Amino acid sequence: MEFLDFLPPQMRDPVLFAIPFFLLLLIIEWTAARKLEHLESEDSEDSRDEGPPSGAYHTRDSWASISMGLVSVATMGAWKFLALLGYAAVFAYVAPWQLSASQWYTWVIAILGVDVLFYAYHRTAHRVRLIWATHQAHHSSRYFNFATALRQKWNNSGEILMWLPLPLLGVPPWMVFFSFSLNLIYQFWIHTERIGKLWRPFEFIFNTPSHHRVHHGMDQLYLDKNYGGILIIWDRLFGSFQAEQFRPHYGLTKPVNTFNIWKLQTREYAAIGRDVRAARGLRAKLGYIFGPPGWEPTAEPSPAREAHATS
Repeated sequence: MEFLDFLPPQMRDPVLFAIPFFLLLLIIEWTAARKLEHLESEDSEDSRDEGPPSGAYHTRDSWASISMGLVSVATMGAWKFLALLGYAAVFAYVAPWQLSASQWYTWVIAILGVDVLFYAYHRTAHRVRLIWATHQAHHSSRYFNFATALRQKWNNSGEILMWLPLPLLGVPPWMVFFSFSLNLIYQFWIHTERIGKLWRPFEFIFNTPSHHRVHHGMDQLYLDKNYGGILIIWDRLFGSFQAEQFRPHYGLTKPVNTFNIWKLQTREYAAIGRDVRAARGLRAKLGYIFGPPGWEPTAEPSPAREAHATS
């Protein structure tokens, strides 16, 4: 990362640069939510929504999200370090060519490549229970705001494996990490109810708050939709797009009654262990691990946040 060599190593990740802006926007949204709360509480009497008011914050919920985000900065750094060792070897000894960071098309390949691979990983995370166990904590809040954006997973092993094609294609490893950081930063601002639908061409191409509200909805119409990171066109191309038709109910279909961040991160792993131990036969055991969340030996596959008592 030659053009950032003048910076201390710990400041070369764009996510670290973005953290003060994350906090500033969070404070602004929280302030707006408090000032508008009394208006929305009046409207909620006639509303179909039985959940928290639009854009609301809950103190313990927000602190749980922020705490998970702070821990994820450290865990992601550890996963990136491990990945760097493998990516560097693949880039140096396996890739048939090495793309130059000074060429514009290398950046296009890196940014679009990370985004389409994020889509693939994200969709897999909702359809394979073992990977869902790493991701479900992000969906566990009944609130949808900038604090929810910080409610990140601690196990990035799946994404690390998913990015492997990029260094194999000759993308410098640091560009892979940089592009993912940009992807993560972009996704912060779409976690809000304070922004409605945007200009139609923008909504058609890019992921927006409207699209991402759908993704966090637990309503049957919205389950397992809109997996995109920066671009929503992958969902349109691969049949997982759903437009926002009404305000979603957020969270998991089976509510989580804890703000303990360790339990939020590990609860689904524990549930998988219990199901596997109780299962009879290899097929049932593998189904509880690699089947979709909510899978049962005699049941039809269920959407990612449907059916299972801990999903």
